Amino acid sequence: MKGLYGHLGEQWRKGSFEIELISLRREPTLLILDRPTRIDKARRLGYKAKPGIYIARVRVKRGGHKRKRPRSGRKTSKQTIRKALKMNYRWIAEQRAARKTGLEVLNSYFLAKDGRHYWYEVILVNPEAPEIKADKKLSWIVRQKGRAFRGLTSAARKSRGLRS
Repeated sequence: MKGLYGHLGEQWRKGSFEIELISLRREPTLLILDRPTRIDKARRLGYKAKPGIYIARVRVKRGGHKRKRPRSGRKTSKQTIRKALKMNYRWIAEQRAARKTGLEVLNSYFLAKDGRHYWYEVILVNPEAPEIKADKKLSWIVRQKGRAFRGLTSAARKSRGLRS
């Protein structure tokens, strides 16, 4: 038998839920939410509805990564503007959320995509919050600084080839 979150996840996989991408495009690049859009996925990845835990929706542009064109000097070796970045979009979204909010990234998950953007929801934790320090399951994050930048999140580990 499945519980509520199992049924929600199954409905999400079937495509019963639709997100209005038009409204997502109008939102800012990073938006702090009151509650997660996919509660089943967020709960599986460690989200709890308590002070000190936040959800950020991050929009990332699709289509590879471009290098800046050279302004002056010898240009023969610098003509290529494509840059092969060995980071997946989810890791980029986690880093942007961590940089803009100043909080630690617990985990993240895919939300939606269209022809131009990807949207991810990132679970952020405030390590200074007393509720987090007192929580036995989350107090380990107090001792870690810059998880998203050091490649310690699940998206980063997957991108680095440490986990499938």
